[in-house]
Amino acid sequence: MIEFFKHLLQEFELPLSNPVLIFSLILFIILLSPILLKKINIPGIIGLIISGVIIGPHGLNILAKNSAVDLFSTIGLLYIMFIAGLELDMNEFKANRNKSVLFGFFTFILPLSIGFPVCYYLLQYDFNASFLTASMFATHTLVAYPIVSKLGIAKNQAVAITVGGTILTDTAVLIILAVIMGSSQGNLNQAFWIKLTVSLAIFSAIMFLVIPRIAKWFFKKLESEKHAHYIFVLSVVFFAAFLAEVAGVEPIIGAFVAGLALNPLIPHSSALMNRIEFIGNALFIPFFLISVGMLVDVSVILSGPTALIVAATLSVVAIFGKWIAAFFTQVVFKYSKTERQLIFGLSSAHAAATLAVILVGFKAKILDENILNGTIILILITCIVASFATEKAAKKIAICEEEISHEDTEHDQILDEHILIPLAKTSAAASLLDFALLIKDKKSSNPVTLLTIVPNNNQAEKNILKYKKAVDKFVIQGSASEVKINTIARIDHNPASGIARTSKEIMSDIVIVGWPRKTGFLDKIFGENVDSIINNVDKNLFICRFQKNFIEEKRLVFVCPPFSERGIGFHLLIQKVTRLSQELSIPIVIYAEYKTHETIQQIANNLKLNAKFGFKNVSDWEDFESISDEMKSTDLVVFNLSRKGSVSYQSIFDKLPQKFEKSFDDSNVILVYPQDDRKESAMDAYEDFTASPLAKGIEAIEQIGRGLGSILKKN
Repeated sequence: MIEFFKHLLQEFELPLSNPVLIFSLILFIILLSPILLKKINIPGIIGLIISGVIIGPHGLNILAKNSAVDLFSTIGLLYIMFIAGLELDMNEFKANRNKSVLFGFFTFILPLSIGFPVCYYLLQYDFNASFLTASMFATHTLVAYPIVSKLGIAKNQAVAITVGGTILTDTAVLIILAVIMGSSQGNLNQAFWIKLTVSLAIFSAIMFLVIPRIAKWFFKKLESEKHAHYIFVLSVVFFAAFLAEVAGVEPIIGAFVAGLALNPLIPHSSALMNRIEFIGNALFIPFFLISVGMLVDVSVILSGPTALIVAATLSVVAIFGKWIAAFFTQVVFKYSKTERQLIFGLSSAHAAATLAVILVGFKAKILDENILNGTIILILITCIVASFATEKAAKKIAICEEEISHEDTEHDQILDEHILIPLAKTSAAASLLDFALLIKDKKSSNPVTLLTIVPNNNQAEKNILKYKKAVDKFVIQGSASEVKINTIARIDHNPASGIARTSKEIMSDIVIVGWPRKTGFLDKIFGENVDSIINNVDKNLFICRFQKNFIEEKRLVFVCPPFSERGIGFHLLIQKVTRLSQELSIPIVIYAEYKTHETIQQIANNLKLNAKFGFKNVSDWEDFESISDEMKSTDLVVFNLSRKGSVSYQSIFDKLPQKFEKSFDDSNVILVYPQDDRKESAMDAYEDFTASPLAKGIEAIEQIGRGLGSILKKN
């Protein structure tokens, strides 16, 4: 018994050395600190940093700053930068790159301009020490970014320009660090500049030309190995960080660039993105925040008035410099006070790059101990200020966006969204479900419903059991993206009537069906008829043909014939096209007449859709070759069509889908029939649909007689 207690005491000797016990302690801190501090309205990030102060070597010395802690904290820091690059709306970033550059200039030059005189004249350090310390004020770390991501405003323009500005200012500061180090060592010559320029050029070429091609090939070849996708992405992040270090800049630059390089290949609503965010937010990023707290030595404040004066001066200059940069950005771009506060909150936290600059300067004996201690206090203060400022501003913006979204929803009478996917074959279900997950409104609590129609025969019960077994994997696919999947199996003599009835029963807004298969004449009469689905399913109908993976798309081509904007479902279609463009990070090009384009732009403005539309004017719609000649196999083509009897229907477009299919046999194609404003639904004719094969045949023959040359003759 005595031996047992001795062994137990040895295990709990401080600092802890048992890796299992250390990991357990870290997990409990990650779990409990945000929960406890939430009750007193303190951001969880601050709880993690304070926990690091308490358990660190300068606190209770429960945990030493060893290689394992350094490894996990490095992973967490790289993860923050990687997710920032990955979640960036590339269309928005490209459209506002000039704003990012200007903000990057403000947040770099203003803190530097304020900090240098303070360090040189007030604190009386020499030129190199003053300039290096002042450049530290220009850096910032996106410590508060998880708050923005959690509240769902990562695509806000203020966030986009701040993230873009972060990489610009940090890169500039780290290059300054390399220059000052070269100067102090006497190596600042022509060879130094040539080496730095060439290495950065090679790094950029590898990241933006080679890595995306390898990633695209990997995702295509191992499409079914979902776990391998995550491992591959993680490998790319750390390889990019290593390459950046070799090129002469900090690894955080490489992680951010890896996010930018993989951004177009990982849709924001995909299961892979969900895994990346989940593991980062649950483990790696909190570990980094705890490690930041472990650096803080509160006792330095008591070491003498000099340390206290330096720490207070550095903290005030750092916070004021970032605030004035955010203020100038607000004035120039006419942002609101809340957006200014959000920019300030995101850009005011000093951690990784700041510490890198100061530690390198301290080891090179350019900076003294007072600057080092003052910087550590500065890290704690700025992280706390940044967390409070970001959370307060982010909540205001999130509430504002939700109210606007709610008003638009009421205005357009769009209910809580429900998507229905009828399955003719389960083999096509994976791509249709992927598409549904991309366009689904994240705020909708309704599931995505998978439907199969089973013929009423002796095998009906067996077929239902077979179907239920086959769709289990799609339930798992949905849960990986945190979307509930509902499955329904119905017995019906006619698939079109079964789909129409079910869409009414579950009050679905969108019905997504696969492209019809080529069948014979008898199948056309007695089998499923796509015309029946088009005419009888009075919902927003998407007919999809996906020949290739979404990562191969370069742009989204939206074809809108005249008057198609008159349908009541057109507003919803614009929302989905915009969402699809954002998820895939591809631009939208509209083929339409000028009036239609104006209407689309107005709808986008009214709905506050964050999208930029390219425009190609089409005047002669009968000359289809003029449209098809400009399109490529890498285009995702969305064709807006109208049902017979709708306000926007014109007979000259009846044969367009046939030409469309011939012209784009290797492209991903979506034909959309938005919900129209017909007073009566043709489904009424189906209510008394009999079970006899003769009645089925007569009905099908009548339909073929009415529209032999109409849309989609193939089934």
